[in-house]
Amino acid sequence: MMLHVKNKHPLAARWASAGFVCSFWELLVAVAIVALVFGGIVNGYIIAAKKSQWTGYSLAAQNMAVQTLEQARSAVWDISSQNTEVTNMSLSSKTLTVSGANWTMTGFTTNILDVPWKGTNYVIATNFITIQTVFENGLTNPWVQLQVVRVDTVWPFDGWGNFARRTYTNTVCTLVAPDNRDPSTLGGSD
Repeated sequence: MMLHVKNKHPLAARWASAGFVCSFWELLVAVAIVALVFGGIVNGYIIAAKKSQWTGYSLAAQNMAVQTLEQARSAVWDISSQNTEVTNMSLSSKTLTVSGANWTMTGFTTNILDVPWKGTNYVIATNFITIQTVFENGLTNPWVQLQVVRVDTVWPFDGWGNFARRTYTNTVCTLVAPDNRDPSTLGGSD
């Protein structure tokens, strides 16, 4: 004698004949896998957006530091005529320390980073500037006097979610030689 088992669900026979046999737990696992994959994709896009925002801020801060560095480099510094215009830079809390033939000038400026903003969501960065004269070969004759120009741009970034606001620093440093615009001190014949 053959026993016939009656299906409890009225569509079970149709699903079995169509090849769709799936239990609740299999369906739940499949939905969980799809949710994890889509969650990973969305999280990846969010992380990429935050990294690109940080990169934009960093590049804007680097540009701000280079602009200040170029401002210091373009100032006249003529040793023969004692003309040093770099000390005329408009800096907040400017200090000038003189020690013999060496001098050091420090100060800072603030500006808005060159990133898109509207209303009050701008980002202010601070340039800390240090300009120092040094003698490359000591104090022997002939003097080889240089200026060391260093700009540290400090900028905030709070786009990392749960973490508090962090500050980052971009630093640019260069050596500047004097202009020496007096032709009689250049040597050679006229």
